[in-house]
Amino acid sequence: MREKILNLLGMMRRANAITIGEDKAAEIVRAGKAKLLLLASDVSENAARKAENLANGRNVQLLSLPFDREELGGALGVGGCSVAAMTDLGFASAWMKLLAAQWPEQYAEAAKAVEDRRDKAVRRKNQKGSKREGTRRTNV
Repeated sequence: MREKILNLLGMMRRANAITIGEDKAAEIVRAGKAKLLLLASDVSENAARKAENLANGRNVQLLSLPFDREELGGALGVGGCSVAAMTDLGFASAWMKLLAAQWPEQYAEAAKAVEDRRDKAVRRKNQKGSKREGTRRTNV
């Protein structure tokens, strides 16, 4: 299961749904595009504090992973990675389901929160009478 979780990270990288590195992840979070902010298990205190400050006050969930920098970097195709940001809710939801299946006590609540966000986004997208369709809602 661990390999499957790491392989999905590699797939996200190829789909351009994840940003790697502290600086690039910070840019994505500030731009409001990040859905999840991931930290390696052996991240430095300084990097963890920066990531926590970034996630505070924004709609970004911060997760500390059971993978070290080398494992995370290997899955993403880089030498080492301590911080990454996921930008796609569909991928984030699928990945969190796998994580929660492997470590339910640690990640079940976070997986539920991401799933709820994804469901809300899908409902909003499929909503009838939206401004995108050019129709108006009236009180009839």
